[in-house]
Amino acid sequence: MTLFAFLRALSFANSAVFSALLFFWLARGYETPTAVCGWLHGCLWIALSLLSVVAVRRRSIPFWLAVVVAVVGGVGPFAGTAGFVLETRRRNAARA
Repeated sequence: MTLFAFLRALSFANSAVFSALLFFWLARGYETPTAVCGWLHGCLWIALSLLSVVAVRRRSIPFWLAVVVAVVGGVGPFAGTAGFVLETRRRNAARA
């Protein structure tokens, strides 16, 4: 598995956790699942941010994608996931 593929999978996982966090936060009465999902989202975001720096230095991902993941990803991980989808499509188009 390449670093790009690993980061893409981690980004999708973070978006899923964030979706669960939003659900539990809006549903009220689910303090424990909200806290667990909040911590998990935070830890995943930190890991994604650090790994994105490594990936840029190894030229596995473009700088703009690392910025989206690290800056916007804390409050909206869907932007990072969308960035990975766009970059995957761009890479597939370049191969064809």
